[in-house]
Amino acid sequence: MADLRPILLVEDNPRDMELTLAALSRCQLANEIVVARDGAEALDWIYRQGEFAERPPGDPAVVLLDLKLPKVDGLQVLQQVKSDPQQRQIPIVMLTSSREERDLVRSYQSGVNAFVVKPVNFRDFFEAIQDLGVFWGILNVPPPPTAAPTT
Repeated sequence: MADLRPILLVEDNPRDMELTLAALSRCQLANEIVVARDGAEALDWIYRQGEFAERPPGDPAVVLLDLKLPKVDGLQVLQQVKSDPQQRQIPIVMLTSSREERDLVRSYQSGVNAFVVKPVNFRDFFEAIQDLGVFWGILNVPPPPTAAPTT
């Protein structure tokens, strides 16, 4: 199982982070869950810079990205990753409480792979996260790490 890619969770709300981690844990995924608490930390992890300069190479199975983040917001993270030919194949799921149509439209225009509104109800939230974890951590087949980027 050495080829399992980690799941990068980018979330600044401690409650949502704990609920998300609990739901993913319940799925019994073998994927490591890496947490970034703001957009700058997420970019450092993706690009292996700053405190993550020594992390092993490889892309995450998926980035679960909150929209409203400190330092660098989720939309800026999305735009940077999707505009980079070396990184744009990374699946990014916007996981947000925003129901604003402009956030949805801007996310898809920027290349998001999915846009999920965090359910308010605890049980619905838990189930939504489990479904995301199973799909992106187990069912989805990512491109091989050596796939040549297309321009």
